[in-house]
Amino acid sequence: MRLGLRRVTGLPESEGRALEEQRRASGAFLTVDDLAYRSKLPQRSLALLAQAGALESLAGHRRQAHWRAIGTEQLPGALAGTSASESSLALPIPTEGNDIVADYQSTGLTLGRHPLALLRHRLKRLHVSTAADLKHLETGRKVRIAGIVTHRQRPETASGVVFMSLEDETGISNLIVWPSVQAIQRSAVFEAHLTIVQGQLQSESGVINVIAEKVRDYSHWLGRVRADSRDFR
Repeated sequence: MRLGLRRVTGLPESEGRALEEQRRASGAFLTVDDLAYRSKLPQRSLALLAQAGALESLAGHRRQAHWRAIGTEQLPGALAGTSASESSLALPIPTEGNDIVADYQSTGLTLGRHPLALLRHRLKRLHVSTAADLKHLETGRKVRIAGIVTHRQRPETASGVVFMSLEDETGISNLIVWPSVQAIQRSAVFEAHLTIVQGQLQSESGVINVIAEKVRDYSHWLGRVRADSRDFR
């Protein structure tokens, strides 16, 4: 799967289009210097592409690509399209966690493993079920689930009820949060990015919800991962 350049945070649309036009007109870029020369991108934008992982095929992992990006130069005449020669620097390869953080900071999502996959060992110790597990549990059962908050909705016709969606590495869990729970745990309900929720499973005609009883904010477990929800109130 490939992501469009429009997902790269901070990259101007005009520069993204310049990249596309040059690639279409003259073929694939061969090096970071070639990309910089043909598209006339400034170092700042090249660094943004490196941070997003977009230069991996040209320069290797993110740290190596960033080093290459900030070393590009716009030289005149016969030197155009090259940069000053320098000895290679063997930078440490980013960990999987480093790459996931960079993905979310640069594009708001990741094509790698979901952040909760890396936290699953902690969640198991808390007896937290996955979204996929809920399909195999009987209605009325007390469950504990966790996920990154992707949506919050409080329709005017729902008498103050909030509907939330939590995402983990196996799918989406849907929550129903009554006003009485909101009143006691307002901060966790409306501000958390990662929550652990205890409640009662409700399954009817293939539709699965968890009626929330306790909502806890575990956003600190995400570290520097920026995970924003879409809220409709």
